[in-house]
Amino acid sequence: MKYVVLVGDGMADYPLPELNHKTPLQYANTPNMDLLVSRGETGLVKTVPDGFPPGSDVANLSVLGYAPEKYYTGRSPLEAVSMGVQLADHDVAFRCNLVTLSDAEDYTNKQMIDYSAGEISSGEARDLILAIESRLGGADIKFYPGISYRHLMVWREGPEKTILTPPHDIPDQPVAKHLPRGEAAAEVLEMMRHSNAVLKNHPVNLARLEKGQRPGNSIWLWGQGKKPALPLFSDLYRLEGAVVSAVDLVMGIGICAGLQVLKVPGATGNIHTNFRGKANYALEALRQGADFIYLHVEAPDEAGHQGDLNTKIKAIEEIDRQVLGTLLDGLAEFPMFRIMLLPDHPTPLSIRTHTADPVPYAIMDSRGKSGSHNVYSEETAASAGILVPDGPTLMRRFIL
Repeated sequence: MKYVVLVGDGMADYPLPELNHKTPLQYANTPNMDLLVSRGETGLVKTVPDGFPPGSDVANLSVLGYAPEKYYTGRSPLEAVSMGVQLADHDVAFRCNLVTLSDAEDYTNKQMIDYSAGEISSGEARDLILAIESRLGGADIKFYPGISYRHLMVWREGPEKTILTPPHDIPDQPVAKHLPRGEAAAEVLEMMRHSNAVLKNHPVNLARLEKGQRPGNSIWLWGQGKKPALPLFSDLYRLEGAVVSAVDLVMGIGICAGLQVLKVPGATGNIHTNFRGKANYALEALRQGADFIYLHVEAPDEAGHQGDLNTKIKAIEEIDRQVLGTLLDGLAEFPMFRIMLLPDHPTPLSIRTHTADPVPYAIMDSRGKSGSHNVYSEETAASAGILVPDGPTLMRRFIL
């Protein structure tokens, strides 16, 4: 038996007036997603436990079968694993976004214009993060460049309990109510404030401004935690497998779980990604002996955070056509397979951030039985009358 989990990050949404009160999932053309429902099971699953933030870290841990209540230590440590940064027991890792803030002179009066600095390129971002490292780094604090706007800061014996807000939670909002609070808040805020002074006139940003692009004119720190320890996926579920993703967070979870990480050329984490390439790499891994694939696509989530309706619909349709369609064609060569489709969490366009609402899932088994529904959507899943209480329970339901 071969098993494939396809995660469309942030696909779930709320009904929108401009779509005649349909969600993007309902509005999009998704014949392959609908096929899964018509030949299998659909329902809702609660991927974010009560009391936890509805982040992709918590939700993807849950979907992959790891209870966040037991294993969650923070987002950034998982990203550090993917980046090859070794954390000591006393290290605290922070996600370090490059963001675009408004031009107000006082940092506390600025506005969050763009949590991704206009989806800045990795090459440009590397120059900016190295500039930050040269000015703010030291014996106890190190900055590491990552992909696009997503970077890493490691603080030896740093604070774990500082209250920090993800920048994608405050689009187009004043930052004043979302600045660091609690433990070491003054030190964290000073780093962010100092970074703005370093970056606002950096040649990379001046060049971006000349081209009409948004500058990465500040770092924004959040998602801190210490190094994680996950049991191997093979020990929990008796399967060997691989992860396909363009996002350090998901790759880090995979590495911690003992899964192989497949890096696909052209995989970007946004709408300009190599959708079909991800599916083809997954299929080739199955041909080479993998039993299990966790295939993650970030594009719908990015569109949700940007409030971009058309791009979110397009991302869903590309997942259906290029990823799921390619997977279903390729999986036909195996005697038996099971495939599960779901978002990790909703990213509603109306609020441009994550929620903890249960998400729709669909499971199809090649040995097949007809389902009682024909459409994959939030509404159909709710009407099915199945609510799985958590991700690990769903994974056990999926893996026979």
